[in-house]
Amino acid sequence: MQMMHHLPLSGKELNYISDSLSNEDLLIKQCVAVAASSSNPTVQQICSTMLKAHQAHYQTLAQSLQHHQSLAPTQLQ
Repeated sequence: MQMMHHLPLSGKELNYISDSLSNEDLLIKQCVAVAASSSNPTVQQICSTMLKAHQAHYQTLAQSLQHHQSLAPTQLQ
């Protein structure tokens, strides 16, 4: 996913990204926990695949915030 616009994000958008980061972090932790507690190789493989996807989502969201920081005003007006 690429950022198509170059305008600072709104407060609502920042809150959405923050909530999404929290959700992805929780999903990452759950994938790790299920994989560690399961002795079924199929379950472990599915968790590994899901873990990679959620880590990628987290990284994309974090990059969106970093991009926003470069566009945001340095002081409040």
